[in-house]
Amino acid sequence: MITIDFRKLDILPEDRILDIGCGEGRHTIKACQQNGTICIGADFIFKNLIETKKKIEFHQALNDLSCKSVDLSCMDVTKLPFKNRSFDSVICSEVLEHILDDARAISELVRILKSKKILAVSVPRFWPEKICWLLSDEYFNANMGHLRIYKKKSLIKTIESFGVKHYASHYAHSIHAPFWWLKCFVGPDRTDSKPVNLYHRLLVWDLMKKPKITAIIDKLLNPVLGKSLVLYFKKL
Repeated sequence: MITIDFRKLDILPEDRILDIGCGEGRHTIKACQQNGTICIGADFIFKNLIETKKKIEFHQALNDLSCKSVDLSCMDVTKLPFKNRSFDSVICSEVLEHILDDARAISELVRILKSKKILAVSVPRFWPEKICWLLSDEYFNANMGHLRIYKKKSLIKTIESFGVKHYASHYAHSIHAPFWWLKCFVGPDRTDSKPVNLYHRLLVWDLMKKPKITAIIDKLLNPVLGKSLVLYFKKL
């Protein structure tokens, strides 16, 4: 499930790309499919890196990666172990809402980015996320759960204050929003809900088969129902 639009990153061969908070590696894999790139996938949770490694090995076996190299590392987004201006693209997807000191994290993301290069950030969109919070206390009180809900204008202003300029935005994953509302309504940790399990099967089918019909529906509904807010910034 790719949230970031890689066409907006202006990636060139030899570009260094960091996917921080890579989870199970969806954006790391996509970065590795860009010609000649040098990619790093990083996450605070080690088991996520194990899953990312498995997926990289799977794609290597398929011979569909075009990167020059890829490395994985466990690290804290508020204390990144890189020199200033080390990366041509920095991806931070669905991470900031989990971080206690999000201002420090943003400062680090900008610090390691080269001048005139791109930072891509995604967070849960305000109103779909607000419904999840209203439906379930467990949703945001869980370990490593969501600490805050962002509003678009205020988040742009905050990130720009660290020395970047916002130049593009969009919404993503509209068909995922009702799934999370349903999941929160029945209880986020329940595994025996037939409606939730059926919806999950639909999402897995969509992810694996990529049918045109769901892609069209998702694109049409994203401006209104998109669950994720995606922002793009260029360093000054």
